[in-house]
Amino acid sequence: MPKFMYSGSYTAEGAAGVLKEGGTARRDEAERIAESFGGTLEAYYWCYGQTDFMCIMDVPDNIKITAFSLAVGASGVFNGKLTPLITVEEMDEIANADLGDFRLPGQ
Repeated sequence: MPKFMYSGSYTAEGAAGVLKEGGTARRDEAERIAESFGGTLEAYYWCYGQTDFMCIMDVPDNIKITAFSLAVGASGVFNGKLTPLITVEEMDEIANADLGDFRLPGQ
């Protein structure tokens, strides 16, 4: 199942919501969202610095998770980043993939 990391930083409005509802409420909502897409929430962490939170989800539907990321970004309550995660085994396949014949730009 495809794995994604979703991370972000809150705007003032979003931070006010976290202060009001607490951190557990955000984690529980991330879990509910992952399950609604037929997936699971593997991890949810709060951070400090440039990133306020990050979570890792297993989600089978690239379209839904990407649409979710766009919808949340449009909300204005935080700036999020959706990152597909690649396993070591997948990277081995990628490194050994036959790319066929193609010409690079300028060649």
